[in-house]
Amino acid sequence: MKKFILALFIFLPCMAFAQTTKKDSIWAPMRFFIGQWTGKSEGTADKGVYERTYKPVLNDNFIEVNNKTTFEPTAEQPKGEVHEDMGFISYDKSKKKFVLRQFHIESFVNTYVMDSISPDHKTMVFVSDQIENIKPGWRARETYNIINENEFVETFELAEPNKDFEVYKQGRMTRLATGR
Repeated sequence: MKKFILALFIFLPCMAFAQTTKKDSIWAPMRFFIGQWTGKSEGTADKGVYERTYKPVLNDNFIEVNNKTTFEPTAEQPKGEVHEDMGFISYDKSKKKFVLRQFHIESFVNTYVMDSISPDHKTMVFVSDQIENIKPGWRARETYNIINENEFVETFELAEPNKDFEVYKQGRMTRLATGR
């Protein structure tokens, strides 16, 4: 009995570490984003300032994304505009791909599936699988290019039905604080 208990104390931590390592390796490409970010955007959506956080939630099985973009006043929007969205990044084990679900203040819900990731994990492309509350046929694409350990560029593109993607906005994000 003593040998059994001793074996448990030796092998149980090893088994737990192996499980954590596998989970951590799956999430390795996304861990970069954990923390608080700020940035500026330009594009068809006018100029704006981002405030964003990425944090692991629900036993590190998901990453919660909270975003607020404050757009400068324009002729069409003399008071400016505030856009908010929140989302979750998950890992779909059957597809072996990351999925990003965004819920927008305008009532759009975008579901993206990771289309590609570069071998160095510095460029990630998510393409919409479904967009709720928009006319059929629209598509969206989010591309993240990691510049260095504290900066990335996000490019958001839209495609009208039967048309190619066009850049809607692009923002350069700078890390304010790490959540790692």
